[in-house]
Amino acid sequence: MALWNRLRESTQQMQSQLLSKKNELKSGAFRDAAMAMCALVAAADGSVDPSERQRTAALIASNEVLQNFPADDLRRRFDEYVAKLTADFSFGKVSVLQDIGKAKKKENEARAVVQIGIVIGGADGNFDDDEKAVVREACFALGLNPAEFDL
Repeated sequence: MALWNRLRESTQQMQSQLLSKKNELKSGAFRDAAMAMCALVAAADGSVDPSERQRTAALIASNEVLQNFPADDLRRRFDEYVAKLTADFSFGKVSVLQDIGKAKKKENEARAVVQIGIVIGGADGNFDDDEKAVVREACFALGLNPAEFDL
């Protein structure tokens, strides 16, 4: 139970940090990188089952920071990234990581993208090794040290 409590506290802390930056996180690069990150975390094990897709879409729709953008636009972008990853995970991951890397020009946006990945990954109470690994790869694409996020 202690592990679950630590994970919940960590994701709540990440969400609070994101909320404090909400007004700064309005660029197209952030939007695209955030949706790419959500898709990457959802597909971290190489596939996305319908319930996982639905749960991630619901989390995207309810995330206050992502409400800076039209919900239908976010959903369309998320679905496009998921399609790339499910068609060919290895090739799709390269493309998705490139889009995530576009947010590295603004450090606050890059950090926010990683935080969104952690929030999405930990939302079910289990931030598993596959999810941690793809968020770690995203850190490298963004020029961030994964240790900064306990990855």
